[in-house]
Amino acid sequence: MLTKKIALFGLLAFSTLTQAGQTIDVYRDPSCGCCKAWISHLRDNGFTVNDHVEPNMSAVKERLGVAPRLASCHTGVIDGKFVEGHVPAEQIKLLAKRPDLKGLAVPGMPMGSPGMEMGDHKDAYQVIGLTKDGTDEVIATY
Repeated sequence: MLTKKIALFGLLAFSTLTQAGQTIDVYRDPSCGCCKAWISHLRDNGFTVNDHVEPNMSAVKERLGVAPRLASCHTGVIDGKFVEGHVPAEQIKLLAKRPDLKGLAVPGMPMGSPGMEMGDHKDAYQVIGLTKDGTDEVIATY
């Protein structure tokens, strides 16, 4: 009986943690519409978003260590790690399990990625992880 109670408590605790969501700070240019669409994607997937309109995105990216080869239009920060561009929420949720990464990126603005949905057209794209030693690693392919 005690084992069942412990298992039930564990299940309830896990359920509460997964429902609580995570907070992400998003830095974006004031005139970018796809950034707002990506923020909606994050909110729809349980994230709390602090939206920061930023006149100098280059400075934000440089401060966070986003390599120019990984750049996109907006930059998020979660638990001290960057999230560059149109990274799907499911990949961001896994970032905490990768202490070896400085951040994740979807370089450019691929059609069909979260926030870039326009009709049925979908480009193939990859989510790239930047390791703390500065190397790129393909995390996911869409």
